Amino acid sequence: MKILIIEDEKVLSDSILSYLKAEKYLCEQAFDYNDALMKVRLYDYDCVLLDLTLPGGDGLDILRDIKHRNSQAGVIIVSAKNSLDDKIRGLEIGADDYLSKPFHLAELSIRIYAVIRRREFGASNVVENNGIRIDLLEKSVVANGNTVSLTKSEYDLLLFFIGNRNRILSKNAIAEHLSGEFADVIDNFDFIYAHIKNLKSKLAACGVPGCIQNIYGMGYKWENV
Repeated sequence: MKILIIEDEKVLSDSILSYLKAEKYLCEQAFDYNDALMKVRLYDYDCVLLDLTLPGGDGLDILRDIKHRNSQAGVIIVSAKNSLDDKIRGLEIGADDYLSKPFHLAELSIRIYAVIRRREFGASNVVENNGIRIDLLEKSVVANGNTVSLTKSEYDLLLFFIGNRNRILSKNAIAEHLSGEFADVIDNFDFIYAHIKNLKSKLAACGVPGCIQNIYGMGYKWENV
């Protein structure tokens, strides 16, 4: 799961980054309006943490841009501005939640989890498909009653496939999901092929073969089998 932290207070941003990385999220940072706007336009995120007061512009304009492009990213406003008017405006534009500073990082993590779960998998803490059962809280995977031991990248890849089932995912989209903005400097997709090969092998060993289909010249697709 990929998160963009838009926050001009570097100490706070780094603190959020460290905490969320420990929670196994892939995180990127933006410290001003222009950098944040560039990133939300270039990359796909599962959740955006958005400060309203940024050098160079208004965070609400970034929120408007995200919603205008029909991005599927969840947005949590994280701001020292705690007036009712700011909260109402943000929610009216389309923010999913609002958290006023100061806050506990554990509370932020819970809010992020709730937004991502609601947007991608409905209200349930459990995702089931093709005999696979994923517990989003425990981050555990069981296939046909067998525990599937996955690396973090394989787990993220599995959720990405199931969350986009029956859609063709390009290699670029998969690379960006797994490596974030560093996807632009990757010379080849060997690491993607390795992750997909390992994931397919582990699922097949638990009696779930054929879910990940290679669509020649286009990418990969998760199919119900």
